[in-house]
Amino acid sequence: LCRGGLAERLCRLQNRERSAISFWRHQCLSGDRIPSDKSGVLIVKILEIFEECTIQVAICQQLEQSPATLSPEDAVINAEEPILKVLFTRETAAHLKSRPQDVIHIYPPWQKLLIQNADVPVIMNTYFSQKVLLSEHSEAREKTYGLTKMLIRKNIISLAQTFRLDDVNDELHQESSDNQVAFAPQTHKNGDSKQHPLALSAVNDSLLEMVESQGAVGWREVQVQVVIQRVYCLPAREGYRSHTQGNKPLLSNGGMFCRLCLLVQDAYGMFSEVQLQSLSSTDDTEQYCRRWEGKSCCLAGMKILQRTTRGRALGLFSLIDSLWPPVVPVKVPGQSQDSEMMTTNLPPPSFCYILTVQSGEIHVEVDEEEQISNLYQPPAVHGLKEILRIDGCNERCSFWAQVLYQRLQTKHSVPIDQRELLLFVTDSTLQNVAHGIPKVVAVSVTASCVLSMEIIEALSAGSQLFFKDALWGNGRIICVERTVLLLQKPLLCSAAGADLSELTGPVRLDELDSTTQASSICALRGTVVGVNESTAFSWPTCNRCGNGKLEVCPQDRELLYCNQCSEVVTTPVLKMQLEVFLSCPSRSQSTVKVKVWHEITLFVLLTMLLFLQTYEVQSVLGKEVGLLSCYVHSITSHPNCVVLEEIVLL
Repeated sequence: LCRGGLAERLCRLQNRERSAISFWRHQCLSGDRIPSDKSGVLIVKILEIFEECTIQVAICQQLEQSPATLSPEDAVINAEEPILKVLFTRETAAHLKSRPQDVIHIYPPWQKLLIQNADVPVIMNTYFSQKVLLSEHSEAREKTYGLTKMLIRKNIISLAQTFRLDDVNDELHQESSDNQVAFAPQTHKNGDSKQHPLALSAVNDSLLEMVESQGAVGWREVQVQVVIQRVYCLPAREGYRSHTQGNKPLLSNGGMFCRLCLLVQDAYGMFSEVQLQSLSSTDDTEQYCRRWEGKSCCLAGMKILQRTTRGRALGLFSLIDSLWPPVVPVKVPGQSQDSEMMTTNLPPPSFCYILTVQSGEIHVEVDEEEQISNLYQPPAVHGLKEILRIDGCNERCSFWAQVLYQRLQTKHSVPIDQRELLLFVTDSTLQNVAHGIPKVVAVSVTASCVLSMEIIEALSAGSQLFFKDALWGNGRIICVERTVLLLQKPLLCSAAGADLSELTGPVRLDELDSTTQASSICALRGTVVGVNESTAFSWPTCNRCGNGKLEVCPQDRELLYCNQCSEVVTTPVLKMQLEVFLSCPSRSQSTVKVKVWHEITLFVLLTMLLFLQTYEVQSVLGKEVGLLSCYVHSITSHPNCVVLEEIVLL
């Protein structure tokens, strides 16, 4: 907001107003009595209540004196007393919980509005209101009524009718018993959906209309029909853990708390993100993707968590942009919904409501037996070769690829659970290319991308995975929030001519040359020109579990002890590390240093030669090695040096 502008001043005024109302109600509750100052207090008795445009309208009779001095028999309707129409906001109505025959004290600064050609005055600005109990009998009645539901008539008036935008069917706006809904929330039991009041309420198809009509407090009386475009998990904020219900924890992603989310779209093309509660395991995400994506569902019991915009949620809107424009024409607010008036020439959404469930409410009802909606847009699958040629930035992409190698980015200042995972992947479109395009690409998996245990195990095994809605930009593929990794290709996906064939034969890597960059993998061949004996070292490991941190056995200091196995290690496996210098024709001007480990091809070759020559380093000089699979640690120009580490592909 501009400093000193009208919007900022209005925001401060609203904040002061909310604070004043909260403080006044707190005083009334703590004092347990009506404020002593009676000057200007308007005393009314409610005769009838209904709701219109989110405002609770009470038809009341004005009383001249406080009913505290009257008996219940005296507090009867007097035809001579003036009739008033009192307006209560949704928040004030929820605080009062008023019913017919209740007496309300309305404290200043209330206002009276006299409308031309109307006989009944309207009372507004009723924030400072308090319900008065007449007797012990009324208190008992109040406690009894508090446990029962209150039916309130709703006058549904659409904006189209208000502004005469089109001819609206009168039947939709008649006041009938069908529009009466339960005021108090009710719990829902499995198998009892037919008895639930939400099952009897009308279903709307506009998210925006429900937000405008129901407000941010919550949708207790209505349902909205939407289409589920995407299902994913998001890492929960620190404070979200306290919102869990009962003994059901939120999803755990290696110690990180997560929650299931839906990206839904209504018939008008508007999107909302629905943040649900917990699942038993992140492994359930893939099954929910298969069962729910593309299906229609009804939302109820929602409340608005946040209204976000493109500038504040780039990740969310990059996913929304990938689903825009809609594949079928959508409705246009305020226009006739004839087919010729429907259009897809609409600007992409500029805002999105983040919705969450209210405790104890029915929130999502998915008809899994229903056919896939025409509005659903399955992920468009591309080959990696095609993705590398995309010119745009922050574009969502989906692909099917083979994982060759994974590496945790080791930044010591960053906690382990917040570090990025670097995956090196390939597919048939890259392996079949002769020159000009790399045969392997790196995919960064950020800490905000939720991985299930099944995916983590598949990454370690080098499986083929489906990357759904990854982010492409600035020459990088990144798995961020709302990116989903799956073990199988979705049943519905738009291949767009991509080659999704399985890899056959050995995987080829790009050889080390002048175009090789750091933090990549490559194939290496060359001639041994030196061994760095000063940095070579060895260490014993457990022959059972491979633990490299053995300790001296307390009972016998000549033996080693493994804490992981809790046993004495009698035959430890000796592991070693060497640094070897190679001369490579492809980088003739560079010093190529390769770090090799025990059980790696180059290490085995060098060790055999050294043992045969009784550790004479001269015996391995001039020996040719290759092709070796290596990870490139760094490339420097001063000095001109390439540091690599030999690796084993998964």
